[in-house]
Amino acid sequence: MSFTTVRSSQLSIIASAMDARPMSFIQDGDRLGYEPAVARAVCDLLSLEPMWFDYSLDQFYPALSTGDYDVVWFSQAITQERRAWADFTRPYGRFDEAVLVRDDSAIYGAHDLAGKRLGSLEEGTRLGLTEQFPDLDWVIFSGNAQALPDMLAALHQGHIDALVNDAFLLLAAEANDPSLRVAFQLPTQHPFGVGVLPGNRELVDALNQALNQLIIDGTLAKLWAQWIPYKPFPF
Repeated sequence: MSFTTVRSSQLSIIASAMDARPMSFIQDGDRLGYEPAVARAVCDLLSLEPMWFDYSLDQFYPALSTGDYDVVWFSQAITQERRAWADFTRPYGRFDEAVLVRDDSAIYGAHDLAGKRLGSLEEGTRLGLTEQFPDLDWVIFSGNAQALPDMLAALHQGHIDALVNDAFLLLAAEANDPSLRVAFQLPTQHPFGVGVLPGNRELVDALNQALNQLIIDGTLAKLWAQWIPYKPFPF
């Protein structure tokens, strides 16, 4: 298999220091979660060393476009907007959206959101709700490493009535804080993929081949069960 990377024998990965468990988080200096585990497994197959470089979410694709990095690999739903910036691999996961509220909230379904203030990451996906309710009152938070704590604080303080994000992230927040609850989930099943520097088709093919092998030999299912045991494996 012939491919090139920006740095010989390394895969330079644009990511974030944001705590996005169970997908990705940093603990005692180690990068943990489903995505880093999959990245390491892919790199092992391709004889590469994964190297992570942290950026704010809004800088992911400008950083990729410099040519100094190989991929964006951090909770990236494959959307038409992002396809303008990167070539994407096959999905390594499919994920839903969810709405998180305070436990005493009267919000239990999408119909309860009328007139409410909804928090969302600037670079996050909120396709399910915007398609159904184009006139919702959005409060946008910048995608830096403190974005989720800032959003949760705003929710606790009543500055927003709910926040929308990937379900895995909000289910983890609910599990860690009994004063919060996931009001409902939207079964969007967004495909998440690795965004590759445009034009490097050989690297896309190599990553796809490695991901396919991990699916065939059961490794991807094992990593999913380790980090996301409450969701069925999507492949």
